[in-house]
Amino acid sequence: MSYLAPSEFVTKMVDAGESKIFMSTKDTLIRAFMAGATLALAAAFAITITVQTGDALLGAVLFPVGFVMLYLLGFDLLTGVFVLCPLAVWDKRPGCTWGGVLRNWGLVFTGNFAGALTTAVMMAIYFTYGFQTEPNEVAQRIASIGEGRTLGYAEFGVAGWLTIFVRGMLCNWMVSTGVVGAMISTNVSGKVIAMWMPIMLFFYMVFEHSIVNMFLFPSALMMGGAFSVWDYFWWNEIPTVLGNLVGGLTFTGLTLYATHVRTSPSRKTAEPVLSRAA
Repeated sequence: MSYLAPSEFVTKMVDAGESKIFMSTKDTLIRAFMAGATLALAAAFAITITVQTGDALLGAVLFPVGFVMLYLLGFDLLTGVFVLCPLAVWDKRPGCTWGGVLRNWGLVFTGNFAGALTTAVMMAIYFTYGFQTEPNEVAQRIASIGEGRTLGYAEFGVAGWLTIFVRGMLCNWMVSTGVVGAMISTNVSGKVIAMWMPIMLFFYMVFEHSIVNMFLFPSALMMGGAFSVWDYFWWNEIPTVLGNLVGGLTFTGLTLYATHVRTSPSRKTAEPVLSRAA
């Protein structure tokens, strides 16, 4: 697997964050567009498997194929840059500012949304023969998902919003771990295995992923889902994005950086000094 030590791959994370902050607008948008489109297609694939087999676990086992493809191709998800870009600022890399971080996040959000929406339109055409037939069974499932994960949360008011936020946190804890997984090995098989495990976990547990939802909810609306665009943004996308940001930074970015780059002095080297002082 050619495993890299944490101190090595966390340094690679900081390097990646710096690179993304300085990336050109064109490259950032193209990479984000393709990431959103690819992950959306993987979500459609996983839902199709679940509907056809009746086995949600099998859909979750196979969903990571999209995540693996997009990261091996060097594309970018918002959930990944949420974690990587701030590290370059905290590490005081020359020229890396919060303004640069926000610019990257805005461009990646835009590209991811455009890519996911494009796939949603293409899949809607696929499911309905160009909107000439009623949505098939898979499309109906997507519509019901859209309703359940907007109006279903709305029924609980503030508690529902909090639940989405927490599910978003849990999601990007796993997804950003998958992003890190792409850096802990120097060969393809090692990268794939390390990425696959946390992505499978998040999908099966129905955590909320902002980019997957950029496909699911527009697609659900096209397939006749009984909720509004406002419902989608307020009762899913906004709290999901915020949860993804907080969860990825808290459980992955900050923890790895704090203990593998900004390490504290070892107690072993400190004890002799204390003994001599006594």
